[in-house]
Amino acid sequence: MRIAFYAPMKPPDHPVPSGDRRMGQLLTRALARGGHQVDLASGFRSYEGTGDPARQAALRRSGIAEARRLIAYYKAQAPAARPDLWFTYHVYYKAPDWIGPEVARALKIPYAIAEASHAGKRDVPAWRLGHRGAMLAIGAADLIFSMTAVDRAGIAPLLGARQQHCDLPPFLDVEGFAPPSAQAVDKARPTRLLTVAMMREGAKLESYRRLAAALARLADLDWHLTIVGDGPAREEVAAAFAEFPAGRVRFTGALPLEQVARCYREADLYLWPAAEEAYGMALLEAQASGLPVIAARVRGVPDVVQDGQCGFLTPDGDIAAFADTARFLICDSAARAQMGLAARAYVRDNHGLDRAAMRLDRGFAQVARPMVRVP
Repeated sequence: MRIAFYAPMKPPDHPVPSGDRRMGQLLTRALARGGHQVDLASGFRSYEGTGDPARQAALRRSGIAEARRLIAYYKAQAPAARPDLWFTYHVYYKAPDWIGPEVARALKIPYAIAEASHAGKRDVPAWRLGHRGAMLAIGAADLIFSMTAVDRAGIAPLLGARQQHCDLPPFLDVEGFAPPSAQAVDKARPTRLLTVAMMREGAKLESYRRLAAALARLADLDWHLTIVGDGPAREEVAAAFAEFPAGRVRFTGALPLEQVARCYREADLYLWPAAEEAYGMALLEAQASGLPVIAARVRGVPDVVQDGQCGFLTPDGDIAAFADTARFLICDSAARAQMGLAARAYVRDNHGLDRAAMRLDRGFAQVARPMVRVP
């Protein structure tokens, strides 16, 4: 099929890295792996993160104008050059899809969404327009892929009999993340801890602060932490770790993905408190690299980490439990090695690119139907 791909929050070619951009890129690769031709339909961003109704209204107007432009563009093309399906990634109250439903309706093609979220508590004046826009897109979808159990539970009650709902667990290209080379553990060196995350206000900064508080409880152990990431809250993140002795915490800044993969290979244990984390792409990347992980049991994190097998999930916000769990794995290299092997096998078997391509095609098969092409 020829698929028109759109990501209202952040297009896959956006210059600022994030988990959302990464998943958008991976979705286009999975679609291509399935033999589909993928065209980035629009770079328009509907994202509004402050709760400004006037700004949301302006974005809605711009989105509708973009939809009209695309409809005219596609209708001017030969039928074979038009998309067979519209695919939108990540629809929620801060990033509604004003474009896809209109284009799909005009061209009489299926409309699909991956990662749609519904939160009734957002139907308040500050977010009402974005919330209702997301609801309209969800209601218009022929097919919705849910990436976590939390999203599936939130969406399921909204769907009508004609709508298809499929699971699409978060995924990545496992081959891009090699396991560490087999070698004897050097007990003379510190245990190498790793965190990879953006530095911004809100949940990310809170996670960094929780991590610093947990590691402060482990000052008696021999460990070294590498932090990969950057962002507008980097000074606040640095301040959270300022009390640690010089040389114990290393900040690399933002790195290209191939260098991040090397950081995974050189680490022993991945740590992330995961405050308000949707699921965490870095948690998948770490496990694909043969690292056990410690994170919080929150939202979609249990969908990507097998607690007790590939690492441990601790209660959300429980710094003492996080620290105690980290102490256990820092001190037990055999447990780390066993969990690291299990983590890589789990991600390879359940969260790889080929498995995602198959799940996407199974969903498409449920909505594929002869279409009356618009003349």
